[in-house]
Amino acid sequence: MTTPNTGTSDGSVRWGILGTGFIAGLQTQDLNENGFTVQAVGSRTLESSKAFGDRFGIPTAHDSYEALVADPDVDVIYIATPHPFHHANALLALNAGKHVLVEKAFTINAREAQEIVELAESKGLVALEAMWTRFLPHMVRLREIIQEGTIGEVRKVVASHNQSLPKDPAHRLNDPALGGGALLDLGIYPISFAFDVLGTPERIQASATMTATRVDGQTAAIFDYAGGEQALVDCEMDAAGANRAVIIGTEGWIDIESVWYNPVPFTVYGVDGDVVERFDQPVNSRGMQFQAAELERLIRAGATSGTILPPGESVAIMAAMDEIRRQIGLSYEADTVVGTK
Repeated sequence: MTTPNTGTSDGSVRWGILGTGFIAGLQTQDLNENGFTVQAVGSRTLESSKAFGDRFGIPTAHDSYEALVADPDVDVIYIATPHPFHHANALLALNAGKHVLVEKAFTINAREAQEIVELAESKGLVALEAMWTRFLPHMVRLREIIQEGTIGEVRKVVASHNQSLPKDPAHRLNDPALGGGALLDLGIYPISFAFDVLGTPERIQASATMTATRVDGQTAAIFDYAGGEQALVDCEMDAAGANRAVIIGTEGWIDIESVWYNPVPFTVYGVDGDVVERFDQPVNSRGMQFQAAELERLIRAGATSGTILPPGESVAIMAAMDEIRRQIGLSYEADTVVGTK
């Protein structure tokens, strides 16, 4: 079995939080509850930074992102801004010599992702996508079961992420200028899951329904692989669903309960329908501490890439979403911007 990631820290790595929104609060709470050192926070205003710092007991509040990444008492920057700003924020932190944990979706497109990865590698720094699900105990066990051949050859992955989210046209999720749409916020989960289990697809077929603001309200895609395997992934942001996932093999299947990308139980069935294994391991906090622990592990090992989510795979995932967006007619301003390192 894989050496377990306990999701805890010895506190020696010092974290800075870039952005003070909802997701930043979730990550910071998990860091605080599991022994991580959260040293500083930075926002575009000192008022927001101080309020966030007071809420989570963070010693230093900075009035800009530039001040945060220049803080000599910070080793890692967690980037929790909206998608269109990940690229610039990550380059800012990396150029200041800081490792980065970048919220998913990693960037707006593959070009931006590649620039982050190349800069991090050139500086010997870690650039890890904050796809927290990858690092949860149930996903670690899933990979072991597949590798052990318990369900035979994997033939199909099916995963959904459907939520009823704010309908306000001015909301970030509905604003193309802020990377709105179901794909980048919700679709990233099943797409990353398909990559985790089956790798990079050979062909993608996608379809979507667009909103009045010209972002995707719902998107579905079929990933086809060279060996005949398939992944069926879908996302929707105006209707809630069961949000389950299943991996189907020639000798059985794995059913992951709702909500599959959270730390939930799963059941392994044999081809005859008998239960082979039931996995149910509760975790502390929400579970976002496991990705932070992986980043700290990489730093201690002097490595810039791990096996669970290597930087190159984050780039490939963004390229797949670029292709989906091409097919459904969804573009963002960053798609026409020439990148600079």
